[in-house]
Amino acid sequence: MATIETPELVVIGGGIGGGAFATVMARAGHSVLMLEITEAHRDVVRGEWMAPWGVNEAKRLGLYDLYRSHGAHHLKRHVTYDEDMPPAEADTRMIEFSAMMPGSEGPLTIGHPRLCGILDDAAVAAGASFLRGVRKVQVVPGVSPTVRFEHQGVAHEIRPRLVVAADGRHGKTAQQVGIKLNADPVHHWFSGMLVEDAYGWPEDKQVIGTAGDINFLAFPQGDGRVRLYQGVALSDKERFMGDEAPRRFADGFRLACVPQSEALAAAKPASHCFVYPNNDTWSDEPFAPGVVAIGDAAGHNDPIIGQGLSISHRDVRIVSDILKSTADWSTASLRDYAVERRELMRRLRLAARLAAVRDCEFDAQGRARRARLHAMFMIDPVVTGLMLAPIAGPESAPADAFNEAALDAILKAA
Repeated sequence: MATIETPELVVIGGGIGGGAFATVMARAGHSVLMLEITEAHRDVVRGEWMAPWGVNEAKRLGLYDLYRSHGAHHLKRHVTYDEDMPPAEADTRMIEFSAMMPGSEGPLTIGHPRLCGILDDAAVAAGASFLRGVRKVQVVPGVSPTVRFEHQGVAHEIRPRLVVAADGRHGKTAQQVGIKLNADPVHHWFSGMLVEDAYGWPEDKQVIGTAGDINFLAFPQGDGRVRLYQGVALSDKERFMGDEAPRRFADGFRLACVPQSEALAAAKPASHCFVYPNNDTWSDEPFAPGVVAIGDAAGHNDPIIGQGLSISHRDVRIVSDILKSTADWSTASLRDYAVERRELMRRLRLAARLAAVRDCEFDAQGRARRARLHAMFMIDPVVTGLMLAPIAGPESAPADAFNEAALDAILKAA
């Protein structure tokens, strides 16, 4: 059993949440060791769109300028298109983010593997240690937690002050230390694909809508790159599988209701189609003695409203602020984080449920409901609050908007 210098913090996971946390804490003068199982970050087809409220979190963390200097791209406009609405009419309802949120530059987009690398490099530049290709990571919770792992065939054991689980939705750390995750039922499948050379598509315009049997989303990243997403019914998973899946996926963007969509359909596929379930997971107590979970490791929101990056940056800010403000890094000091995150995820869970029912139910009843829900925007306070929360933030609307019984009644009536 070999030994390495014991840091104050061990961060399990070198992705966006782990890299951001390591950067912020290393900049604050704390010793940090970040452990990552992969040798190179891969495209996971999510985590590339940051809501305006998440951009504000990145600014508060001192990370926004870093992102922009490495090519992060702002979107200025949003249009919701629909098979039952003439494109010209949809365009008249276009949202300018700067008008909706004065002072906002709009959502921020950047490739997931690229952002992971940017943050890993920033953490190391700030003084953090970073090991890739680690194996057999085991965390034992306690007042003095234990971290065991192998790196380059050598076994290590260290006892930091605190372990930060940032190993994503498929990570094992939360499970190892007894952090319980709740989950709601899967409603539909979601998939995404990166395309290149989509130069005929406006680089400042994102679109979301429904046509036929797909929910479609497009988020430009600049220089002809656009991340495309589709949501489909649970019975339709196979369309994203097999060698021809990227071409079938692209063909789905030949949409009569979306002007210039041929530029997306004819673009060059630059990734596979990965498929994943849409449901939410969450933890009421995202910590154990000596361990705290952040980002997807603490539970993730339905990707249909794209909140992953924003949630991760909020988690990093709240936990790092707590650790920087007190010498007490016990579970007692983290309870405010748990309370805040529990309500954050509850509100976003309701917003995602509304979006899923509105955009990913494709029969005649779902089509009629979608039209009625869109008509209720800026009229019904619950619908308005839930539609705006993913953009302006879950605290942007009155608490009454996040009423589960009221949403149940609206969906039943619609």
